[in-house]
Order: sequence, then structure tokens, then C-alpha cells
Amino acid sequence: MKPKQIPARKTALNIFANNKENMKPYCFFIVLLLNCFIVLAQQKSSNEAAVIASLKKNINYLADDKLEGRRTGTAGEKLAYEFIQTAFKKAGLKTFTADNKYVQEFEVNEGREIDPNTSLVIGDIAYTENKHYFPFAFSGNIAATKLETIKKNITFFDLADLLKENQNNPHFNLKERIMSFCKDEISKNKKLVIFTNSSTIKDDLKFDEKDKTPTLSIPVIYGKGILRNNLTQGLQAATLSVSISAKIKYGHNVIGYINNKATNTIILGAHYDHLGYGEDHNFLYTGSTPMIHNGADDNASGTAALIELANRLKKSTYKKYNYLFVSFSGEELGLFGSKYFTDHAGLDLKTLNYMINMDMVGRLNDSTHGLTIGGYGTSPTWGKIINTKDAYFKINADSSGSGPSDHTSFYKKEIPVLFFFTGSHKDYHKPTDDADKINYEGELKIIRYIENIIAQTNEMEKLAFTKTREVSMGKSSFKVSLGIMPDYTFTGNGVMVDGVSENRPAIKAGIKTGDILMQLGEHKFSDVQTYMDALNKFNKGESTKVKLMRGKELLEFMVTF
Repeated sequence: MKPKQIPARKTALNIFANNKENMKPYCFFIVLLLNCFIVLAQQKSSNEAAVIASLKKNINYLADDKLEGRRTGTAGEKLAYEFIQTAFKKAGLKTFTADNKYVQEFEVNEGREIDPNTSLVIGDIAYTENKHYFPFAFSGNIAATKLETIKKNITFFDLADLLKENQNNPHFNLKERIMSFCKDEISKNKKLVIFTNSSTIKDDLKFDEKDKTPTLSIPVIYGKGILRNNLTQGLQAATLSVSISAKIKYGHNVIGYINNKATNTIILGAHYDHLGYGEDHNFLYTGSTPMIHNGADDNASGTAALIELANRLKKSTYKKYNYLFVSFSGEELGLFGSKYFTDHAGLDLKTLNYMINMDMVGRLNDSTHGLTIGGYGTSPTWGKIINTKDAYFKINADSSGSGPSDHTSFYKKEIPVLFFFTGSHKDYHKPTDDADKINYEGELKIIRYIENIIAQTNEMEKLAFTKTREVSMGKSSFKVSLGIMPDYTFTGNGVMVDGVSENRPAIKAGIKTGDILMQLGEHKFSDVQTYMDALNKFNKGESTKVKLMRGKELLEFMVTF
């Protein structure tokens, strides 16, 4: 039966009053429908509350003081990776590594350290390392030796005159002068060089554990204060032992797997390590008392999102691809964990569809809803899926596949990537980055957004890869740039080139990925830090020579900044 035609001017109340009998079935249906909506809304609200509670629980644990900032290689890192491993197991993820473990261990070379058997004894007095003396980081080793037996081959050098002569010389490099002097003494068959400084001019010399200068063939030490006289006057009663070795620690990736028996695999990742007490000097805290850097946003937030996505995808109907969930360590030290994973993945990287990286996704601004999505240009598919005019998020789409986070390691293997980031803030790399400042509702919205991307690609074939412009690994205030990406995990002397940007000075000069840079003009360098110091000596438009090793061949190129 067709409903009666009702004049438009009649109100809903009149309609109901005049058609009570006919409206009864409709009323029942409306009430039933409203009840269904209410039940669904309650279920949705309940589900949301459960997810937010889980996010809070996970972030609060990872950012707790007892984990002491989750610095790579520490007891706090161990507590973190055991927690993540348990979460992966609970989600139903399987192991992936060849040894059937969730945890993948990798080595981090932190530089050099003075071994306990280093000692200096004069007569009955054992002098204290660093307080009275120290070996240079580039010093050669020597077993316990009575200095009387090599006294004719020992050189004492007081830096006082050298420091006075160059006190106002901005180009003077004390370390380079010391190295040059030592090499001259080695050519004279000297067995030991001892430096002192009798002047009041500070030399700022110390044992530098980050120094990557090639080790010399003889020991080189620095004597402080009264030790200067005691060494020169009491040489016959002195015994010296120097032992310096590589300072190695171990980081741990956590890997979980959903095996849908598919040909290709999607990787989701987030680093879980943070800064500890700031021992690596990569913090922005300005206080003098060491404090725990809990890293709730950076990156307990991304880790919690990874765990939530593991739970969702395990229960999902998205079976076209396999899923690997990787929680990386060593990111704060220079992408150690993700680089190790991509070099030791245990699968053909050509079978990887794409990688999604979540790093600092916990501080969505409730007013602006700003969300940065990096890697937008690494596949033409991203432009079809990601609407930069999203109704909720104000999306900043960055095309570059590289940047200061773990997706870079995958992009360099020619794998499409996406990088999710809610922006920096005043608590970044400070002890104040705590769990009570996380926007949990905002993070849940980002998790849903990412899940929607995964759902859409479940209906698609494997994504094509597109190379994009490359950016430097972090913020820089340098006047010039070569346009290279350093390999922060390289432990040798110099700076290994991990990537070369298009249309930049390095590629125009002929520098290639894999080259080891050693000198810019007259400025030698041994690591990334000293390379940056050298780079800062130049201005835009200047030209200079670059010395590098390519395999076993020493090459020289002209570069213009």
C-alpha cells in the first residue's frame, strides 16, 4: 500500500495525529532502528575506550622511569624489548628470524674505551687515569713496560709554546698538529710520546671515545699537573701499560610476523629506543643534573601504535599480503637497527610491498589536526590513496623518502615508504617528554587512518617504487652542504656516503654511494662530527678538493658549494 500524499504545509505532528493506525509499523521500525544505532554507538564507544586504555598502558610502561630512557644496549632497553615481545606474542604474531626468536640482536660500535689494565705506576704510586694522565684515543697499545728500558726512545713534548704561538690563530687545529708530530716521531723510531702543557692556556684535550682517527703504532699519553715532573725525574721507576679497544654494545630489534602465505609482505615499523640520561649528547636538555629522558612521544607513541596495529591486522580479513612488525632499536644513534634489519632481513627485499614508519605520533594538536606524511612521492599509488585535503587531518605531504627516521633504511633499498609524524614540540629530546602529554584520542585516529591505507592496498597489486629528492639526516644550520647522506653506522676512519642527492655538489663532483670521504681542502676528518666541523669552514660558491677512498683507491675531486 502506497502511503497517502500529505500536503507539504502539514506538520509532522498533524501527520502523526491523522494517521495513528498507519504509522504504528513505522514507529516500531524507527524505534528499533534507533536502538540499533544506540547499541552500535555504545559498542564503538566501548571499543574506543578499550583501545585508548591499551595505548595508555603501553606508553606509560615504556615511558616509565624504571626503563631509564630505553637507551640502546642498557637494562632499560631490555625491559622494553621484553615488553614488546610479550605484546607481539599476545597479539598472535609468530617469530620470523632464522633462530626462531622475536628478538634480533645487532652490534653497535660506540667508539673506543680505555681498558682496566691501563696503568701508570711511578715508584710506589699508582696514578689515576684521567685525573693525572690519559692515553689519547688514537694511541697504540703497550704491555706493562718499565720506561727505563725504552728511555732513549721516549719523546716529551710541552705544548705551552705551540699554544702561545697559535692563541689567536682561528685555523689552528691542535689535534692535527699532535698527530703530525707523532707520525714524525714514529719515523724516528720513537716508542712513546708524552705530551704535557705547562702553560695556563687551556688545550681541552681528553680521551675522546668517539674519535675514529686511525690508531698509531706507538702509545701516546698526556700527563697532567705534578705528573709532568714525576715522569721526567722518576723515569727509571715508572711502568706504563696502555690498552684501548673498541667499545661495543648490542641493540635489539623486536620482530613479529603474520604469515598469510602471500608472495609479498608489508612492513610496519617504529623505533622504541630513546636517549637514556642523554649520555650520547643528542639531547636538548640544558640542565646540569643528568635526568631520565622518557621519550613518551619519541617513540613510545609509535611503538604503542605498532602493537595496536598488530592486534588489528591479526584479526582482519586483509590476507593479500604478509605483515612484518618491526620495533627498532638504535634509531637515536643513527638508524642502527633498521639498517641492520634491511641488511639481514632474511627475505628477498624485492618481495616487500612497502614500509610504514610511525615516529612521534602522540602529540596531535586538537586545534590544527596537523599530520605530516613523509614518503608521499615514493610510489605513484600514494597520491591515489592519500587525500591531502582530508576532512579531519591537515596533512602536510612530504614527497621525500629519506629523513631522520627508520623509513630511510627501506627507501634506500628502493622500497616505497610512508612516514607518520605529528610534529616536533617543546619537549622533544628533553626529560619532559612524558606520558601525560600524549593525545591518546588523536593517536587512535592516526592508527585508524593507517589501517585504512592498509585496507585499500589489500585490494591492489604490489606498489611501484619511485625515487625522490633526498634530504639531510636532521636539522642543520650549515652555510653549505655536499648533498650526501652519511652512514652513521660506519665505524672506520672518515665518512661513508650512504646516499647522494640529485643536483647537489657531491653528485656533480663525481662522488658516489659507498665512497669514504676523508678530507675537505686542508681539513681532515675522521667521523661525522669532524666532517661537519670541516664543512662549516666553507661558504656558498667556494670550491675545494675532496679526498676520498673508493675501494682501495685514493681519489681526489673538485667540488663547488
